[in-house]
Amino acid sequence: MYTRLLNPAPNHSYFLFGPRGTGKTTWIRSHYPESIYIDLLRTDVYTQLLANPETLESYIPHDFNDFIIIDEVQRIPELLNEVHHLIESPKHYKFILTGSSARKLRRQGVNLLAGRAYTYYVYPLTINELEKDFDLQKALRFGTLPAIYSNNNPHEYLQSYLSTYLEQEINQEGMTRNLSAFYRFLQIASYSQGSPVNTSSIAREVGIHNKVVDNYFTILIDLLMGSFLPAFTRRAKRRLISKPKFYLFDPGIYNTARPKGYLDKNSEIDGISLETLFLNHLMAINEYYSLEYTFTYFRTASGLEVDFIAYGPRGFHAFEIKLTKNIFPKHLKGLRAFSKDYPEAKLHLLYTGDKELYFGNITAGPVQNALANLSKILSS
Repeated sequence: MYTRLLNPAPNHSYFLFGPRGTGKTTWIRSHYPESIYIDLLRTDVYTQLLANPETLESYIPHDFNDFIIIDEVQRIPELLNEVHHLIESPKHYKFILTGSSARKLRRQGVNLLAGRAYTYYVYPLTINELEKDFDLQKALRFGTLPAIYSNNNPHEYLQSYLSTYLEQEINQEGMTRNLSAFYRFLQIASYSQGSPVNTSSIAREVGIHNKVVDNYFTILIDLLMGSFLPAFTRRAKRRLISKPKFYLFDPGIYNTARPKGYLDKNSEIDGISLETLFLNHLMAINEYYSLEYTFTYFRTASGLEVDFIAYGPRGFHAFEIKLTKNIFPKHLKGLRAFSKDYPEAKLHLLYTGDKELYFGNITAGPVQNALANLSKILSS
């Protein structure tokens, strides 16, 4: 088992969200071996508490003073009223509430404990957690979900993973009536991973209405399987693209969702995978070290682009990611344009070569080194 960077506050209730397979349950069970564990994926437990959420206290011994863990709490949002009551009770019970979907919990009226529980997120493994097991090529193809590193057939695991999400989380929860259309949507959307989202184009190709596409994207976000990356527009001095980009949360999931044909270039797919891996690391390090950055991208109407902008109280950084071992002048254009408008920003060109180079105020360096040192980069 890998040492995770998670560091929740001790002796305080909290939510722990993350997509399935990111290691929430494994981490919690190893760190809280004496806790009560209530698994809502167990049919008997689920049906009992769904019918009678008020019986939650009966799962807790009278003199118990450790954490009570409720796994996949989103399956019974009504339980949160009972959790709230027990936290406020004279015994001041402590809870850890895990979830792989925020959909039901986002509905109006659901009790999110009003600050009585902190909220943390867990991501696929980072290079710092994998340490010597990290392999860039493997990460680009299969991603960094923990099971990838203990499974003899990672491709088969990822196919099963996607199928499980779609069939269990979407179909059984009644999120969409047309699972085949959702599959098709996921395939088409994967082609535009890392590009400004064109809802109308996706809707035409899938054969559904624009509003259905919007709903499908919302489902992916609620299932924590992806996120929108908004455009950077602060103090804009030129006409910018304002549509957000969308990224599935892991390179392995992206590669599995994206259909591949004879004319597809591996370099194009791997380039997007590298962006996805870097964004995952940005979000994970930002969460685990409480750095409070927001992440965006920059793109002018004329096509000049910077992949990721990190803006926050600790700094202002622009990152351009290139799947190349050699740097050419064209690779610097987006960062130079951004620097003209925002000279305060620190500029980083990350590539798959092995040398650190300097082009004026642009620092170019190996992407693997940057991944390993992101906490230092973002803290400086």
